[in-house]
Amino acid sequence: MRLYLTNSMRIDEALKWAVALLEGGESPSIDAKVLLANALNVNQTYLFTWPDKVLDSQSLHTFQKAVERRRLGEPVAYIIGERDFWTLKLATSPHTLIPRPDTEVLVEQVLKRIPSDVNDQSTSSFSICDLGTGTGAIALALASELPRIQVTGVDFKAQAVTLAQQNAVNNGIENVTFLQSDWFSELKAKQFNIIVSNPPYIEDSSAYLLQGDVTFEPKSALISGEDGLRDIRHIISVSQAHLLTGGLLAFEHGFNQGAAVGELLSKAGFSDIETVKDYGGNDRVTLGRCY
Repeated sequence: MRLYLTNSMRIDEALKWAVALLEGGESPSIDAKVLLANALNVNQTYLFTWPDKVLDSQSLHTFQKAVERRRLGEPVAYIIGERDFWTLKLATSPHTLIPRPDTEVLVEQVLKRIPSDVNDQSTSSFSICDLGTGTGAIALALASELPRIQVTGVDFKAQAVTLAQQNAVNNGIENVTFLQSDWFSELKAKQFNIIVSNPPYIEDSSAYLLQGDVTFEPKSALISGEDGLRDIRHIISVSQAHLLTGGLLAFEHGFNQGAAVGELLSKAGFSDIETVKDYGGNDRVTLGRCY
């Protein structure tokens, strides 16, 4: 049975209505709180502090529309136009992949391998490249933690580059540059200390593509050939020309691809190869060095 909002409804009543309508989804309670806080332009603490506050008609209408979009499966990040990642608030767009918590593992692992004196220098020649930057999540997270180094983010979509640039401005991060490039195509002969990437890594025929938020995300940011490794193979094959001696190449990949990515790196001559698990205990990040 469909439920409808009344013309006058309190915060706690609106949340109950939304949770009931979203029942059967991945996280109805969390989604309802996020959508209502966004409609009211408040933080979620406000919802618990003032549960008896009556919503004005405009906020009620905005909330109702947002809940209906979520009921039809649209990701919350696209509905409200933003997503938290690392310590940043990032604008999102249907042109890019939605940043996910497991990608923070990739950021953590790269930061662990940064020389300790890099941030102590007034200026640094140390450089990082983020391939397939999307919203700019990885590049901006690294740049925010390493203000004395230069980070470059590339994406083949002009809309993604514009969005990443917007996110840099919104978060006050200046040591990052974004440019449109099909992987390495516009980087010419430029070399980096670290190349990092969360490339497409889902098999073309994967049933996962028919589930949840990914049904709304751009397929170009998700699929990569029959085994999901087409783009990773390409990046590995070209990356050595763009890595300085001892440079690090780091990937996010699928939960069952750690061994395969490690083997690809080994066959290409990379050393010090390591696979790291995500917060759920699945293989998620594989790294190697080029000497």
